[in-house]
This record gives sequence, C-alpha cells and structure tokens, in this order.
Amino acid sequence: MRASIDIALWCARQSWPVHPLQPMGKIPMPGCSRCRTSHPDHVPHSVEECGCLGRGLWCHSFHAATREPSLIDRWWGGNPQMGVGISTGPAGLLVVDLDCHADAPPSELSDVLPAFSVPEEMLKAVRNGLDVFRVLSQALDGEDFTDGERTLAVRTPSGGMHLYFRTPRQTTWRCSTGGNSNGVALGWQMDVRAQGGYIIAPGTQVAAGTYEPVGSCRRPARLPGWLAGALERTGHLLPARPPAQRRAQVPNRAQMATTSPATTSAWAAKVTATALGYVADCASLSEGSGWNTKVNRAAYTLGGLVAAGFIASRAEAEIALLKAALYARPERERQARSIIQSGLVAGQRQPLTPKDR
Repeated sequence: MRASIDIALWCARQSWPVHPLQPMGKIPMPGCSRCRTSHPDHVPHSVEECGCLGRGLWCHSFHAATREPSLIDRWWGGNPQMGVGISTGPAGLLVVDLDCHADAPPSELSDVLPAFSVPEEMLKAVRNGLDVFRVLSQALDGEDFTDGERTLAVRTPSGGMHLYFRTPRQTTWRCSTGGNSNGVALGWQMDVRAQGGYIIAPGTQVAAGTYEPVGSCRRPARLPGWLAGALERTGHLLPARPPAQRRAQVPNRAQMATTSPATTSAWAAKVTATALGYVADCASLSEGSGWNTKVNRAAYTLGGLVAAGFIASRAEAEIALLKAALYARPERERQARSIIQSGLVAGQRQPLTPKDR
C-alpha cells in the first residue's frame, strides 16, 4: 500500500491537480464553514476569491485542486488518512468510468448504446459497463484498452474499471453518467469524467477496497480517434472558446523586476522574488496550471512580509503582485485584483519572519 501523500505527489508529477477526499471515502473533504454551500455561515465566493489556499487549507473540492508539492505536503503530511482525488479537466484527462453494478441491462437492448447501430447479437451477453465498452470498441473497430497494456487502467473495488486518456489541448470534454443525464451519455453503465469532475486516484483506498492499476501500463494513452468520435457523437465535446487576446502593454520580465517592492533584508527580497517568480512563470504554461493558486499564495506571502515590516506598504506589494499576475494572464485583471486583495488581507493576519520559513 502506498501512502496517500506518495499517491498525491506521483499525480502532481504527471501534472494532474489533486484534492483531498474524506478518509476511506469517495467524497471531497469539506472546506471551512465559509466555503461550504450547505453551512449557515457560507459566504458565496469563487475559488479565486478564497483565502483558504493561501493559508495552506483545502477548499472548494476539485475546483481548488493543486499540483504544488508544498501544499500537498501540508495537506496530506498532517492528514495521511485522507484519500486522493484528481481534477480531470485541468489535468488534461478524460476518464471512462465503467461500472459493474448488479442492475439488469435495459429491456430494450438498443438502449444499451442508443447512439450507435450495434447488432443485438453483440448486446445479448452484456452484463456491465466493461462489456458495453468492449462491444463499442468492436463495433467501431477500436482497441479494447481494458487489459491495461495500452493505457492506464484501474480496477475499482466494485469490479468496474477506470480507463485514463490524455486529451488534446484544443478540445474540452464534458462529464456524463450512464444514466443519460442531461441527454448526454456514452452508454449504459459508462460514465465520463472530464471537465467539471474528478476521479479517485490510482492506489487510493476506500472502505470497499483499493483502486488498483491492472496490466503493465502506467500512463494514459492519447484519446483515440474512434473514441473521440463516439464522445463527440454523444454530445461530450464542449464548444471551443476563442483564444484570449493579450494586451500590448504587458510588461516583460525586466520591466516587472523594476516594480518589485523594496524590502528591508536580503532574506525578504529573496522570498519576495521567489513568490513573484512562481506567478510570472505561469506565462509559459497552459491554462489550468495553477495561476490562481500561485497568485493567492504569493499575495499571502507578501501580506505576511508587510505585516512584519519587511515591505513598507501594502500598496507596494499589491502593485508588484498585479504586475506578476498580469504578466502571466493579462486577460484576467478582475480576477487577479480579487485574489490579491483576499490573499493580502489573509497574509497580514500572520506576520512572516525568517523563523517561519
């Protein structure tokens, strides 16, 4: 058995954002009372406006998943009993979740794969989602994948299977369930986990057992054309969003460096430069690379330096943070300002000194 923190760090090395699950369960850990929609103290706010991540806390379930080793260490290092979830959309993953429930197939065999023309002879032996996937692959002349030799395949405690696939950056896929939710379904007992969803990480233990990889492959295959076509046919492909336009006045790194706030010690200068650098480096990374989390953590750090007197004023810290944030994502100024304000306020409650690092 691998420890949850090892599983989370392995996922992060694959560039998959992770979030904590309740111990021995499948449900995300609840955040603070302010973040939980079901709590009387809930205050409506977005992940970008939340100060929890800047304080090293989890919140907003898979919407606030992270790839940062320091945050993973903080979450699971002190709570090793928690499980690990993967936010599939930002991870660039599409996972086909094949169920193995005891329910009988639909009385009308054509309802097993309603979007496809499949001979009834092929459907008569269907008992669960694994069978349905195999029938679909045969009908479309595609690979089986359930043997775990060509893509990461994970056996679930109930006897089902998760099939992992990498998706092209230019496409975004929606989640669905085999129950034909919102008119979108790949087939009976076949769920899809993609944008707006999460999957339980390989190796995670729940009350019913462990999510065990099968076969020899430990990396997701690229989403094959036959399966992509089937998903598009069943309504899983989301419309492409137009690319964001970068503004002409985006500062370069040299210009950004000249606006870093003055600090009163070499230690504080190094901490400041490191925090701002993590944010600016998002310019070379794709969307979903943790920009909002890094802005939040940088704002929290600089807020702590302001509170301890290492940075002269909050205004100076705010200017530097905004420059770094817009260097990486110039189209997200409103979000950046909101995240920075929240992070600075939270950080100023906790003065940062060398002994805290």
